[in-house]
Amino acid sequence: MLTSVGGFSAFGEEPKKLLLPSTRVTQRIEPVAIAMWDFSWVLRHDQGHEIGSEFANWDLVLDELVARGYNAIRLDVFPHIAALQPDGKYIGTVDWGGSNRPVMWGAQHPTKIDIRKALLEFIPKCIDRGILLGLSTWLFGPGSEKINNIDDFVRVWDEALSFLKENNLLKNIYYVDLLNEYPLFNGFNMKRWIEAQTSGNQEALSNNTVKENAHEYNKAEAEAKGRQENIILYKKFVDESIQKLQLRWPELDFIFSMTPNGTANFPEFISTSIAALDIHYWFCHDPLLADEASGYWNNIHTLAATDDPFAKVNEALLSNWKKNKKELVERMEENIKFVASCGEKTKKPVGNTEGWGTVNWLDHPSLSWDIIKESGLICAKLGNKHGYRFNCSSNFTHPQFKGLWNDIAWHKEVTSIIRSH
Repeated sequence: MLTSVGGFSAFGEEPKKLLLPSTRVTQRIEPVAIAMWDFSWVLRHDQGHEIGSEFANWDLVLDELVARGYNAIRLDVFPHIAALQPDGKYIGTVDWGGSNRPVMWGAQHPTKIDIRKALLEFIPKCIDRGILLGLSTWLFGPGSEKINNIDDFVRVWDEALSFLKENNLLKNIYYVDLLNEYPLFNGFNMKRWIEAQTSGNQEALSNNTVKENAHEYNKAEAEAKGRQENIILYKKFVDESIQKLQLRWPELDFIFSMTPNGTANFPEFISTSIAALDIHYWFCHDPLLADEASGYWNNIHTLAATDDPFAKVNEALLSNWKKNKKELVERMEENIKFVASCGEKTKKPVGNTEGWGTVNWLDHPSLSWDIIKESGLICAKLGNKHGYRFNCSSNFTHPQFKGLWNDIAWHKEVTSIIRSH
C-alpha cells in the first residue's frame, strides 16, 4: 500500500492534484434546490421605489435565499445586451419600461440597467455564498430583435461568456441555458430564421405554416406536410448552437430548458448535444385543476384588467384541487417519471427549474398560496423519488411574492426534501 507524505507518495511519485467538487450539472451528483430569479434580479434592483424594488439589496436577498435552503439560482444574464455590438462597442446603460398594472416578474417601474456592471457586482456575491448559477436568457429587451440566426445567437453568448471569464466569474456555473423554454416562450423570432433556412421552399412556407414565433407551435400541424421540416430545423438550431459554443467552452454544460405546452411535445426537441433536461411542468396545465370554468386562464394567467373575479377563481381552484388531488398527483408523477425515463434513455441528468402549481400567481387578498405550497412539497418528494438532480419549490421564489417568500418554514421544508439523498 502506498502512503502519502506531505502530498507525495512514499515512492516519490507525482502528487495527486486535490480537485475541488465540480459545479457542472453533469458532474455534480448532490441534488440542487434552485430558485428561478429570471430577469427580476436586476430589473427589480432599482432602489427608487418601495414596490417593485424587492431586489434592491442583493446581499440581503441572497442571505435570505440561503437561509431558506436554496443553493442555486437560474437567472437571465441578457447575453444580447452584455455582448459587444457589431461595431465592437458595449451598449452600456439601457432604459427598461415599467407598467401601471401589477407585474409578477421584471420591472414594475421604468428603470435603467447596465448589465455588465450588474453581473460584476452580483455574481461575486453568489460565489461568496456558494450559490450555483444556471445562466439563462429569455431574450427580451433591446437588441433581441437583431438575433435572427445561429451566428448572431452564438456570437452574443460567446461574448457574454468571454466577459464573465475575463472577470473570473465562471467559478460557480451549474449550466448555461441558452434559451428559455425552447421552442416556446422566449424572444427569439423563429419565423425569420426558418424562412431563411427554407427560402425557395414555397411548400413549407405556404398557408402560413411558419408561425410568427414558436409560441404557436402545434404538434398536429408539425406532423402535417411542411411542418415536420420545421421540427428538424428547431433541432438544428439546438445542435449547431451548442456544438459551436461547446468548442469554445468545453468546461461548461449547455442546455435548452423546455416545457410541454398544449400539444408541444418536448421529447421531439431533445438533442444529443444538450447536457441535461430542464423540463417545466405545472398542475394548472391539467384541466382537472384549471379548467376554463375556473377562470384562472382569463383572469390570473393573463392578469385581467379587474381583480373582481379573483376570489371566485381562488375558490374554484381550491375546490378542484381538493376534489381531484389524488388523480392530479398521479398524473404529475407520470410526467416526472417520463422525464426521468428520458434522462435514463439519453444518459442525461434531469430536473425542473420552474413549476409546480400555477404558472402565474400574485399576492392579493383574494388569492391564497395553498396550492402552490402544497404542490411544491408534493413535487419535491416526487422529484427526489425519481432521481431529479435539481428542482425548484415554485416559480415564485422571489422576494416580491411576499406571501410565499415570508413563509421561511415552508421553504426550509421543501428545500430539505429536494437536497436530501
